Amino acid sequence: MFVQMRKFTVTEGNATKIVDRFSNKGIIEEQDGFIDSTIMVKKVRRGDEEVVVLVRWESEDHWKAWEKSDAHIAGHKAKIGQPKPEYIIESEGGVYEVKTVKTPADTSKA
Repeated sequence: MFVQMRKFTVTEGNATKIVDRFSNKGIIEEQDGFIDSTIMVKKVRRGDEEVVVLVRWESEDHWKAWEKSDAHIAGHKAKIGQPKPEYIIESEGGVYEVKTVKTPADTSKA
C-alpha cells in the first residue's frame, strides 16, 4: 500500500473549506488502485487550523499513474496563474510506503 499525505495550515475558521474541497466527489475515486481518502482536522480551540488529507493507493505504481493521468494534469493546469487562496497559510505533502498495518485481533473462539 502507498499513501499520499497533504497537510494544510489555514487561518481560523477556514478548515471546512479544505474539507469541502477534498470531500467532493471527483475522478480520483474512479482511478485504478485508489483505495480511499481520509480527511482529518486537528482539534484546536482558536487560532490557525490544520487539515491533513491521506489518500491510500494499492501501490506506488497506481499513485504514479494517477499523477501522470490526463485528468489529474488537466486539473492542475486549470489552476495555473490563479493565486493561492488567502486563507491557506502553508501546505506540504509527502508520499509514504506502508510497511505495517495493524487490525483488530480475532478473539472469537471456534
